Amino acid sequence: MKHLFSALCLLLMISVTAQEKFLTKTGTVIFEASMPSFEEVKATNKNTTAIINTKNGEFAALVLVKGFRFKNALMEEHFNENYAESDDYPKATFKGKISDFSIDDLNGTSQEKRYNGSLTFHGKTKSLNNKTLSITKSTDGSLKITGSLKVNVADYDIEIPKIVSNKLSREVDVIFEFILNKK
Repeated sequence: MKHLFSALCLLLMISVTAQEKFLTKTGTVIFEASMPSFEEVKATNKNTTAIINTKNGEFAALVLVKGFRFKNALMEEHFNENYAESDDYPKATFKGKISDFSIDDLNGTSQEKRYNGSLTFHGKTKSLNNKTLSITKSTDGSLKITGSLKVNVADYDIEIPKIVSNKLSREVDVIFEFILNKK
């Protein structure tokens, strides 16, 4: 009987812990480094994994760099081989915390929240402080997190060759959207 009680307590603890986390493996991250009057430099990754702990607002995301898709296959090849060096640096990650997060405060309307954390890309980690995102709890119970930020390529030791330097922005726009469900 003692073992049965212990097993039930353990099962209950696992159940409660699981309800505090929301997860997706199909989040979207888009980046754009286009310059006016030149070919669009934009890619989308629709297989981003993201998780949020609703108990404390901790948030993390993982992007496989080779998952970014461009309109132009040659551009995708150049991105992976020359800029992102995705064989050497296959993942980009974000780890951080949403400030003043409470799942109980989400009532179907979109709320703007601040977050702090660190973004790792191309083997370099850079702090992201006091950034803004939007979070909504839908009627089906899922959480939708959206936002955007600007990233400076020099912060991640990405060199842009002079021959294409006027065609690529040194400041990249990153847009993200995650629809997370209870884990």
